[in-house]
Amino acid sequence: MPRHEEIVREISRVVSQFHKLNQPYRIFHGSTNSTRPRLGGKQNFVDISALNNVLRVDRGAKTASVEPNVPMDKLVEATLKHGLVPPVVMEFPGITAGGGYSGTSGESSSFRHGFFDRTIDSVEMVLANGEVVKTSERSSDQRKDLFKGAAGAVGSLGITTLIELKLIEAKKFVKVTYERKSSIAAAVQALEKESANPKTAPFEYIDGIQFSPDHGVVIKGELTDEKPANAKLQTFSNPWDPWFYLHVQDITKSQDVVTEYVPLAEYLFRYDRGGFWVGASAFKYFKFVPFNKFTRWFLDDFLHTRMLYKALHASGESNRYIVQDLALPYENAEEFIDYTTKTFNIWPLWYCPLKQSSTPTMHPHNTNTKYSGRLLNIGLWGFGPNQTSEFVAKNRNLEHKLNQLGGMKWLYAHTYYPEDEFWKRFDRKWYDALREKYSATTLPSVWHKVKVVPPGNPSSMSWQQKITSLWPLGGVWGIWKSIASKEYLKHRNAMWRTRQ
Repeated sequence: MPRHEEIVREISRVVSQFHKLNQPYRIFHGSTNSTRPRLGGKQNFVDISALNNVLRVDRGAKTASVEPNVPMDKLVEATLKHGLVPPVVMEFPGITAGGGYSGTSGESSSFRHGFFDRTIDSVEMVLANGEVVKTSERSSDQRKDLFKGAAGAVGSLGITTLIELKLIEAKKFVKVTYERKSSIAAAVQALEKESANPKTAPFEYIDGIQFSPDHGVVIKGELTDEKPANAKLQTFSNPWDPWFYLHVQDITKSQDVVTEYVPLAEYLFRYDRGGFWVGASAFKYFKFVPFNKFTRWFLDDFLHTRMLYKALHASGESNRYIVQDLALPYENAEEFIDYTTKTFNIWPLWYCPLKQSSTPTMHPHNTNTKYSGRLLNIGLWGFGPNQTSEFVAKNRNLEHKLNQLGGMKWLYAHTYYPEDEFWKRFDRKWYDALREKYSATTLPSVWHKVKVVPPGNPSSMSWQQKITSLWPLGGVWGIWKSIASKEYLKHRNAMWRTRQ
C-alpha cells in the first residue's frame, strides 16, 4: 500500500505542524452527508480527500481494508465481487466508511449488529500531534479506549485513515415482507417484539414507516439465493422505478401483508431515490412543479441523495429544514410521536430498531437498566417554520421533550444544546480524559463541531446568503451547484444497480 502510506505521511506532517503551532484545524473529506450549515471564514484544513479506495477484500478472512472516504456504493460493489457484504450498510450510497465510524450510523441490520463501528475490526488514525497509530477493541490493545471513544466523536480525537472492516456472506436477493399496522402503538410494539432476539430472528433486516396515525408498516428483510419462478424482481434505482416509500404505501393500502423479492444492493440503497421522502420537499419548494411519476422520471438525476445534499447546502434550505434522528426507549415512542404530530405535523416517520453500544459512548444510548440495549430510532424529516427564531425555538423544544422521555438525538443534524446541557447526555469526564491522553485538546470538541449557530440578522449576511434566502433564487442556485458537481454521473454509472 505505498500510495496509502505516502498520503498518510503527508497528513501526519501537516497535522504535526498545526500541533506545534497550537492551531486547531478541520478535516476536508471532499463531501458530506451532514445537514448542519457549513462554517464560513478562514480556517485551517487537513485534506484527506485522496483516501478514497478499497485497498483489499479478503474472501477467506471475510474482511476489507477501506480508506475513510470510500462511499457505501463503492464498498458494496467491491465486496459483492467476492460474494461478501458489510453487515451494516448505510442507506445512502454517498455515506462514507469513515463517516460511519466517526459519526453515528445505523441501518435496518443494526438491531442485530449495532452501529456501523461495531462491525469494524481495527482503524488506523493520525492523532492530533501527528502520530500514526492503529487501534482496535481487542483486549490486548493498549489503545482500545481510543477505538471506542473515536466512534461517534466526529473526528474530535484524531483523523481516521484506514478501516479494517468485517464482512458477511452475501446472497442474491432480499425477501422483503411488508406488514401493515393500524396504529402507532401497534407498529412500535411489533418492532420491539420482532427485534427483541436478534440472534434467533429469521430475518437480517427490519425497519418501518409510519405514514399516518392509522397506517404504519413494519418491513422485514431475509437474505436468500432462492426466488420463486413466478416472482417478479422489484427494483428501486431505475428512473421509472417507484420511490421505495411510495411503493410501500401503495402496496399496503389494500393488503395487510405483502412479500416481494429485491436484489440485495437494490434493497441496501432503496431509500436513495428521494432520500427517503425528503426529495418530495423540492417539489413543494418550487410549488408549480407537479409531483408525479413523470416528473420524478424526468428529474431523476436531481433526486438522488448525493445531488439532494449538494442542493440542500447550496440553497440554504438546511437552515429551515427539520432533519432529526431521535433514539428513544420503546415505551416512550408513542408519546413522543404524539408530541411531534402536534408540534410539527410531519409525515411519514421512519422507524429503525437499534442495538445500542455499551457506555460510555458518544452514540445515543439508554441508561435505564430496565431497557438497556434496545432503542427505537425515529426519523423526523420535513420543513420547519420559516422564521429563524421560531425554527430554533421548536428545535430546542424538541430537544427538551426528547430529554424528558429518556431519548437522545443523532449529532449529524441540527444540535442547539448549550454546552452544559449537551454534556449532561454524555460522559464528559471520560471524553476529556481521552482528549488529554491522545493530545487532542487543540482540536474542536464534539460540541464545538456539532453545535448550530443560527443565522444572524440580514445585515450580517454575506451576499450569497442574502440571495439564497430569496425564493426561488436559493433553490435555483442549489440546482446549479448540484449540476456543477456532476454527482449525478455516479448514479448513472453505478455498477450495483439492477437495470431493467
